[in-house]
Amino acid sequence: QVQLVESGGGLVQAGGSLRLSCAASGSIFSINVMGWYRQAPGKQRELVASITSGGNTNYLDSVKGRFPISRTNAKNTMYLQMNSLKPEDTGVYYCNARGITEYSGRYVAQDWGQGTQVTVSS
Repeated sequence: QVQLVESGGGLVQAGGSLRLSCAASGSIFSINVMGWYRQAPGKQRELVASITSGGNTNYLDSVKGRFPISRTNAKNTMYLQMNSLKPEDTGVYYCNARGITEYSGRYVAQDWGQGTQVTVSS
């Protein structure tokens, strides 16, 4: 069974940095797309950044140039380096994986981590 575990959230002052990590465990052969979503109180969950197995990236406009995303396919891990943080970046950040193929041949369309809180104080 696939499990996604996030780490690296916390409380930081505006202008500071945090690095989020997501580790996918299980009998995973490949993951097509991995991404970070966030949800602020009272708002809908939104895509922050995503990266394909080939390294193609996609970013929310408000984080472009501040939040580089990366992944290590061999270790099924993903990172989000969050720089120049702003109070509006506050929220719960969720790891997402889409198009998961296990060694058994089983295909999982999508899976989510449990989320990690990021709070940016002004």
